[in-house]
Amino acid sequence: MHIKTELGKLYLIPVTLGDTPPLEVMPGMVQKIVEQLDDYIVENEKTARRFIKQISPKKPQPSLILHALNKHTEASEIPNFLDACLKGKSMGLMSEAGVPGVADPGAEVVRIAHEKGIQVVPLVGPSSILMAMMSSGMNGQNFAFNGYLPIDQKEKRNELKRLEHLSKDYNQAQLFIETPYRNNKMLDELCNTLNGSTRLCIACDITLNTEFIVTKPISVWKTNKPDLHKRPAIFIIQH
Repeated sequence: MHIKTELGKLYLIPVTLGDTPPLEVMPGMVQKIVEQLDDYIVENEKTARRFIKQISPKKPQPSLILHALNKHTEASEIPNFLDACLKGKSMGLMSEAGVPGVADPGAEVVRIAHEKGIQVVPLVGPSSILMAMMSSGMNGQNFAFNGYLPIDQKEKRNELKRLEHLSKDYNQAQLFIETPYRNNKMLDELCNTLNGSTRLCIACDITLNTEFIVTKPISVWKTNKPDLHKRPAIFIIQH
């Protein structure tokens, strides 16, 4: 008689948004789960190992099995990453920062897990997108995350105007991000492109000692621009 193997679970494990000690910004359940798991799908092996060591110092590193999921990973490899779950072992999925599956390649793993009937278990932890939205004072009942905007200046300005119109027509807050070393240029574009009465929230270094979260009209930002160079930031606009 064939006995069906019970599938392992896929735990979505949050990590810190910077060098903050993990247990200062996430519940003890994350530590408990990490201590139980040896198999992980991670965006960066080095930072994943460092996080695991921080949250579970006694966990033996040689026992860890890490599968790298990033821009170099072939799409055909990804389904095989979940083999441990299919054999009854639970696994962890980690992003490079924040929560997996949101603005993160881990979403593809989660999609495949659902197709294979693997239970997906999200754990609580810091999400820069959600925390920025919470603290912006903008419409938390209707908002959209737009990822990265175009690099070309003309295309970027057109997209900013489009998002500004959307925010006005639908009372919808519009969130987006930029590569950290381009943040100051993004702020210049926002100030040069958008209506002076449009509100802009800049939320950077979330959960760190240098955290900066401020919402002001564009007309005010024009007169007092913070230095955002190489600081992870979320931008939110609403007209």
